[in-house]
Amino acid sequence: MLNIPLWKRVVIWGLCALGLLFAMPNTFYSRVEGHNDAVKAIEATGPTPELTAMQDAWPSWLPTSLVNLGLDLRGGAHLLAEVQVEDVYESRIDGMWTEVRDALRSERATIGTIRRQPSPPDELRIRISQPDGIAQAVQATRALARPIVTLTGVGSSDIDVRSEGDEVIVTLSEAEKLATDSRTIQQALEIIRRRVDEVGTREPTIQRQGQDRILIQVPGIGSAAELKALIGTTAQLTFHPVVGRTSNGDQRVDARQVIYPSIDEEGVFYILEKTPVVTGEDLVDAQPDFDQNGRPAVSFRFNPTGGRKFGDFTAENVGSPFAIVLDEEVISAPTIQSHIAGGSGIITGRFSVDESTELAVLLRAGALPAELTFLEERTIGPELGQDSIDAGKIACIVAFAAVLIFMALSYGWFGIIANIALIINVGLIFGMLSLIGATLTLPGIAGIVLTIGMAVDANVLVFERIREELRTAKGPARAIELGYEKALSAIIDANITTILTALILFMMGSGPVRGFAVTLGLGIMTSVFTAIFVTRLIIVIWMERRRPKTIEV
Repeated sequence: MLNIPLWKRVVIWGLCALGLLFAMPNTFYSRVEGHNDAVKAIEATGPTPELTAMQDAWPSWLPTSLVNLGLDLRGGAHLLAEVQVEDVYESRIDGMWTEVRDALRSERATIGTIRRQPSPPDELRIRISQPDGIAQAVQATRALARPIVTLTGVGSSDIDVRSEGDEVIVTLSEAEKLATDSRTIQQALEIIRRRVDEVGTREPTIQRQGQDRILIQVPGIGSAAELKALIGTTAQLTFHPVVGRTSNGDQRVDARQVIYPSIDEEGVFYILEKTPVVTGEDLVDAQPDFDQNGRPAVSFRFNPTGGRKFGDFTAENVGSPFAIVLDEEVISAPTIQSHIAGGSGIITGRFSVDESTELAVLLRAGALPAELTFLEERTIGPELGQDSIDAGKIACIVAFAAVLIFMALSYGWFGIIANIALIINVGLIFGMLSLIGATLTLPGIAGIVLTIGMAVDANVLVFERIREELRTAKGPARAIELGYEKALSAIIDANITTILTALILFMMGSGPVRGFAVTLGLGIMTSVFTAIFVTRLIIVIWMERRRPKTIEV
């Protein structure tokens, strides 16, 4: 009648034990958090007596994953920034003037002299002295167009060229504007994330919202003003001549040299001349591109001053490597193949399209690509966060106690079994949150409280069904078996609709709404598991040992 194979019993108890094991570090939150911080600090700076003591406060063989506390629980700063993507169009167009000028100068015999004309920010207008050569000028300018390296822009070029009278007009194509918007937001996200990571905050939320907005939530930081100042910090991008390579990062070098680690090559350090050839202030643009063999590469462009300095350096150092350094780390060290004139060049290597895009983002990460307008800013103090935690604890305890008392009074021994499963259920929720590195927010606590109330629904359905079967004079074992079988469809229907709601909230919502959806969804899964498998297994074990002739639900 009631029979659960041994392997199923082992799997059920094993999953419960594993979930509770991962949840256990949260009961020693401060100690485990100190251990994790000490481990990171030792890896970065080396051991000290204080760090070693903090590390030894928690056994290394136990799980160390914690449920991260969100902004509303830990306190911190919240910003909503709008990226002025139109600023990038102007800098892109302005940076193309040198390249267009050089291309048209080669056609001087046909088009005469050229002169840049005043124009709107997103246009480049060049007047030629011989209007009869306007078609040749347009053709020479169109030859500078590059293909757009995005899935949506396949087959399109980055610029549109047309003529009006004796003027050549260059604008960015619509496809390039869309690609530029996406790259600008990506670049801003990368820069902000790099800046925020430097202060060692835990689990910052930095994500895109809508077309041109970025949500920034940083737990543990003092104020929104402090966060705004941090985001405004400019990363340092420089281009240096390479003196040599070494595997010893502590090697002594000449006073006119520096030694920086390589990002891509572990254990490799570059010895560079201390004075850079050009800096990121001279870099106008860097874009994913393809080389002459159709392989992914990265093209870059300097302003006229940087282009002149870089051109002179490459002319004198053909065959020598130069290093691209970002925040004192070498991100690339290509070899100069030929004189790079005109202030632009291309970096080739064993790149995939994604890697070339990432390198282009890093090259552009010397400064924010466009102005950020802060639409919303809030500072949440740690006292308010602690109040939220305390209120959440009280809500959970009240809900938990009410459910335990109700089930024990309503169903007796079977209600106590359901209560045991409910305790395991809450432990499994925290174990899964810790395992996936989720961030717990105040709405997330609301999701857990709701789960506690809903967790016994499945048990109520089963127990009521067992009662009905007992009224038909069936034996205890048969009544329990039929109770679980006939209640299963109702349990699945009810929980599928709830988990679909949680999925919709997660996909359509953001921030706190997602936190609620995560805890609700995980709670539904653990509730079904404990109701269908754990309570049934406990009842089967009890039946096997007591073998009651009658039962009372």
